[in-house]
Amino acid sequence: MHRFYLPPESCRGNALRLEGREAHHALHVLRLKRGERVAVLDGAGNEFFCEVENTAKDSLALVVKEKKSTPALPCAITLLVAVPKGKIIEGIIQKAVELGAHQIVPLLTERVVTQLDGEGAESKREKWQQVAIEAIKQCGAAWLPKVEAPLTIEQFLARKEKFDLLLVGSLQKERRHPREILREFEAKHGRLPQSVGVWIGPEGDFTMDELKAIEAAGAWPITLGSLTLRVETAAIYCLSFLNYELNQ
Repeated sequence: MHRFYLPPESCRGNALRLEGREAHHALHVLRLKRGERVAVLDGAGNEFFCEVENTAKDSLALVVKEKKSTPALPCAITLLVAVPKGKIIEGIIQKAVELGAHQIVPLLTERVVTQLDGEGAESKREKWQQVAIEAIKQCGAAWLPKVEAPLTIEQFLARKEKFDLLLVGSLQKERRHPREILREFEAKHGRLPQSVGVWIGPEGDFTMDELKAIEAAGAWPITLGSLTLRVETAAIYCLSFLNYELNQ
């Protein structure tokens, strides 16, 4: 069954309408006709199973036949990842959606080649959010992660977002296995963390000053194994581990 996306405010009642990008795909690529069944995701835990009631030149009217609601995952995982060169960040966002990320924060660090600000940053955010939307349609995830505009480390830390636990992938000697840190948290608090932020640096790692700032904010340095991983591999490694340990 083909999946489409509509924001929550467009999913009220039993009559839905596909317009714009979604309608173009339905009408001109899939060539959907009246009576065919489709699924609509709102990215807020709901999936609507619909029937095409009628089609117009640039829109489709849908009737909701069934609704399925999926609760949020037990742990909200935020991926804070340095922006790699080219379109690699798009692949990271796709995999982050598949692996249950709650929020994705692209980072502009000292060793990041691409530097963005103002309109350029917002344009990238919109593009990357659309990548996340396409990913939930592909994999069927009920919850759409929020993709932030690119931020510097200082800008993110200034927001003072609260997490039960912060981790930072590090190449430095003073680092521990993330499972060990999770077990310590559970022993201390009697539960597993319900919100985790994990920092992934650029090629060459964070600078020492950046690491000091991140660790000063409460992040625990973690090992990702004996090999030096690419940014995208490190992100997938951490999300896979955390999703398995905290959300399965």
